[in-house]
Amino acid sequence: MLNCLKKPLLTACATLLLASTIPSNNALAAKQPLTIDIAYLHYQPERPPALSNVLPEPEDAGLAGAKLGIKDSNTTGRFLKQKYQMSHTLSDDPAQMLEDAKARYANGQRLFIANMPSAELQALSKALGPDALIFNAGSQADELRSEICLNNVLHTTPSRAMLTDALGQWLNAKRLKEWLLISGSQPEDKAYAAALKRTAKRFGAEIVDEKQWSFDTDLRRTAQKEVPLFTQTDEYDVVVVADERGDFGEYLLYNTWYPRPVAGTQGLMPVTWHRVVEQWGAAQLQRRFEKKHKRWMTGKDYAAWAGVRSIAESVTQTKSNDAATLRQYILSDKFQLAAFKGRKLNYRDWSGQLRQPIPLIHPRALVSQSPQQGFLHPVTDLDTLGFDKPESRCRMQ
Repeated sequence: MLNCLKKPLLTACATLLLASTIPSNNALAAKQPLTIDIAYLHYQPERPPALSNVLPEPEDAGLAGAKLGIKDSNTTGRFLKQKYQMSHTLSDDPAQMLEDAKARYANGQRLFIANMPSAELQALSKALGPDALIFNAGSQADELRSEICLNNVLHTTPSRAMLTDALGQWLNAKRLKEWLLISGSQPEDKAYAAALKRTAKRFGAEIVDEKQWSFDTDLRRTAQKEVPLFTQTDEYDVVVVADERGDFGEYLLYNTWYPRPVAGTQGLMPVTWHRVVEQWGAAQLQRRFEKKHKRWMTGKDYAAWAGVRSIAESVTQTKSNDAATLRQYILSDKFQLAAFKGRKLNYRDWSGQLRQPIPLIHPRALVSQSPQQGFLHPVTDLDTLGFDKPESRCRMQ
């Protein structure tokens, strides 16, 4: 150690003191926040008019949830020297959406939240390639979790099979074993009906009859006359309905031939998220969302929010914004996401699906949450919902 009391060493001591007070380039770099760039892509095809008074989905459904996720991440990111920022594209032209995504990729963007149907999501996955990490916050297509396996895609929105299994468990617990299945004619209705049939077989229910609603009629005027005759068949315990667009399902309630409960896309509904979910701290999330966006949080908002928060949690733990590093951590058994559903969530490492409880609701209240008590699994009861590992061909690489 220098003895600065000796005059010949005063100059050396002053030089040493000055050098110690000037930060090095490395120190300056360490103080710079880690920037995490996320792109939100929303392809929304033109919606045909519904045949009922169903409330339309908000135009910014999904985007608003992603924005709240960015805000939440920056709240803690300020203390961790992390800066989250998001750009977004909303389009009804799939070709334009794809070109925009490829341009973002060429500029170095690797993290994406995608709200789009299955076909467009598959095209996006192929165009961006293995270096990108895409969170599916829009498509509930079962084939994306069982047959068509996209290694660069993780799913924050539940599959249709997860939703119908959640409903099937509750119906099983209530001993409602005989179902009348009514579905619409749209492709998404047929997909939901297929998921209901799979669930019925899985939990020992019997579909006593299956009918397709194909009437182009205004049920606001004729429901009390049309629906009882349409639902006249062998006796059933419950009417399960597949009408994702809302053309007729709302008018089945209280109008069926037998006075029975209605469940599925209308009536008692299994959902990703709903405003009536208020337990486990969810009321706080609901209030923050409503304050920021002046409306209720939808399932697509929640899925997009969960995608952003999955990125933020993995960045916090890995201290990295590299997509490959984040993906590896997210699919590991170390990852946990606090997501206001009563338990820590993680991802299935074979299909990239976010494990999550499914609320069962009617428009004014939460009825239950699946998995139901008594449905056991050797790993986690959350894997009793949707395609389990032996049922899926997917093996994430």
